[in-house]
Amino acid sequence: MKLGRFVQAASIFGVAIFSMAASASAATITFNTTATGSAGTGFNSSGNLNLNQSSGVAATLGFVADPNASVAIPSGINFGNFTLGCATCTTLSGGVGANFGAFTFNMVITDLTDGATGTFVGTSMGGSVFLDQSTIVIAWAPAQIGTGTNHATSGNFGTTFFTVTPFTIIVNPTSGAQIGSTTVQGALGGTSSIPEPATLTLVGGALLGLALLRRH
Repeated sequence: MKLGRFVQAASIFGVAIFSMAASASAATITFNTTATGSAGTGFNSSGNLNLNQSSGVAATLGFVADPNASVAIPSGINFGNFTLGCATCTTLSGGVGANFGAFTFNMVITDLTDGATGTFVGTSMGGSVFLDQSTIVIAWAPAQIGTGTNHATSGNFGTTFFTVTPFTIIVNPTSGAQIGSTTVQGALGGTSSIPEPATLTLVGGALLGLALLRRH
């Protein structure tokens, strides 16, 4: 008789643990990135975005957004890449370079899974560029988009949130894993890994069953 009660309680406990593990399993979010440049900054809105130098020799700062990506929660993510080019720049010691004026850059995140969008705004004071030096830094705000309607321009992110590194330091035209390329890093997270109240109740009931069994 005791053995039967033990098997029954153990079965309930096992179901509870399985349910909790299922609710804690990682979901997959599909998102994409688009970008716009603010008026007057030199970014164009056709195809990839490009910013031209404000003085000095010809130079460009371009941005290519990542296409649709399906990523598990939580995960580090890549929002896209800035590429700095200056064909006729010399090293700093050579004295031939380019200067970029201040600019604003809008990186729009679309959460296709939850049906929501939000915008990270990047601001930069501009800077100088040589083959071996770049002083361009982009500061991002807000720090986080989501959960829910937090910094959402449309829709609701639900339990999903996106973060971006506070600063993107643009590498010089001869540096980077890909020449002149700087990746905009961020992270995808969510609160779906927290056990649901019903799951916690089930686990509690199973533990109570085991405790009662022990008394008999």
